[in-house]
Amino acid sequence: MLHYSLWKRIVVIAITALGLAYATPNLFYPRVEQHNDAITQIAKTGSTAELEANKSAWPDWLPSSLVNLGLDLRGGAQLLAEVHVEDVYAQRMDSLWPEVRDALRAERDTVGAIRRVDAPQGELKVRIENADAMQTALDVVGKLAQPVVSLTSMGQNDIVVTADGQVLTVALSEAEKLATDDRTIQQSLEIVRRRVDEVGTREPTITRQGEKRILIQVPGLGSAEELKALIGTTAQLTFNPVVSRTSDSNAQVASGQVLYPSMDEPGIYYVLEKTAVVTGEELKNAQPTFDQNGRPAVNFQFNASGARKFGDYTAANVGAPFAIVLDEEVISAPRINEAIPGGSGIITGNFTVEESTNLAVLLRAGALPAKMTFLEERTIGPELGADSISAGKVASAVAFAAVLIFIIANVALILNVGMLFGLLSAIGATLTLPGIAGIVLTIGMAVDANVLVYERIREELRAGRGPARAIELGYEKALSAIIDGNLTTIITAAILFVMGSGPVKGFAVTLFFGIVTSVFAAIFVTRLMIVFWFERRRPKTIEV
Repeated sequence: MLHYSLWKRIVVIAITALGLAYATPNLFYPRVEQHNDAITQIAKTGSTAELEANKSAWPDWLPSSLVNLGLDLRGGAQLLAEVHVEDVYAQRMDSLWPEVRDALRAERDTVGAIRRVDAPQGELKVRIENADAMQTALDVVGKLAQPVVSLTSMGQNDIVVTADGQVLTVALSEAEKLATDDRTIQQSLEIVRRRVDEVGTREPTITRQGEKRILIQVPGLGSAEELKALIGTTAQLTFNPVVSRTSDSNAQVASGQVLYPSMDEPGIYYVLEKTAVVTGEELKNAQPTFDQNGRPAVNFQFNASGARKFGDYTAANVGAPFAIVLDEEVISAPRINEAIPGGSGIITGNFTVEESTNLAVLLRAGALPAKMTFLEERTIGPELGADSISAGKVASAVAFAAVLIFIIANVALILNVGMLFGLLSAIGATLTLPGIAGIVLTIGMAVDANVLVYERIREELRAGRGPARAIELGYEKALSAIIDGNLTTIITAAILFVMGSGPVKGFAVTLFFGIVTSVFAAIFVTRLMIVFWFERRRPKTIEV
């Protein structure tokens, strides 16, 4: 009699049933997707009758995880962007100027008067009155240098200070430029990912390409223009002191000042101090709200350092105007009526509800550290994805039919594919065309374990064993060979996942989980099915 304990039977049946349960939502993809989108939208904006109706399209008590379809299957938008990392060099010099100014002011008796002069992008030039004291100025500014935060540039400083006559020049060192480039690209990747995630788009592929480029693929988005509108908005928020207000668009401004137009006052321009008091990078939160007159607005809150700067400045400048600048446009320039120590405030303007919501999203996601130029853009229609899915279905069906000719345990093969989709749904994997190739390959490889078991059973029967004992020994002796044969494939899939990107990872994921479910089906599911068959039929012999 075949020995297969009750607890093993329960575990195998439970795992198989759970895998099939998680795979089931994929058979009703549109309904489940509608249900999931409604839940996400309700969490963000609150419940409405329409959202509740969409939510009821799928029962809450059933699993609702789906295998996400990649760009090549679902269609969507793709952009290749180049990040202007040089912009960050200029920002670093602007932020360094107050420190340089304060350090040189402490030596005013020696170096004389100081003044910032125009300089190429990425450099800071300061003219001192007493050229004979230039070495003192170099020593003072040189003390502001910090070690480069990079494993490959240990021991090097972040700035280089040089002199030419009465002009002192500060620039980033080459080591710091390399480290800054890497940080800028990584920050851009994260901010783009957060912006795309904010609007509920599922499973975007956002990867670095080369030194300064980023590849962005977003399945399900209508067009590349829509993606550019979402990502291309820099949302750089700053709070700058106001120097003056003018209607002259060509007004001359002094060094260290900028001229920005008003967003809601046509023909009005503001002359502002170039160096911001607080920036959007120090925002902790931003939410859409309404002002005291019921108009759409955005409520914001700074982090600890931003709140301190904001509080100190407002306390020292009560009665002065203070500009809120978004992407080089003055949203508003309210007068500081009193100190604001809490680090929170409200941005008002001629916003619609949608505009205030989008602005809050962009501010929460953070400002892009540098400008992006889109070198390539593609819009992939859903028709191409539908063709790919159709071709994948045909390929899978052909492979499935071909394999069924040689596998007795065809039901186990069906369960194997079901459990594979259940696993992919549970982890939220993205299915691409290479992923379908991985599934087809898995179906083809499913024959291996069954052949090993079958041949072992035949050997035991030829050795004179009875049917029950032959089947039991066949599974036991085939186990090590099955594990060894599939372990190499699992290692290959792991290497592809670690070393590859995009579609290669999709192939690796489906191949890995396909091997796992194939081995489980061959060792446990088919054995349980044979046990049930044997207990019912109790054959005296088995034809081989």
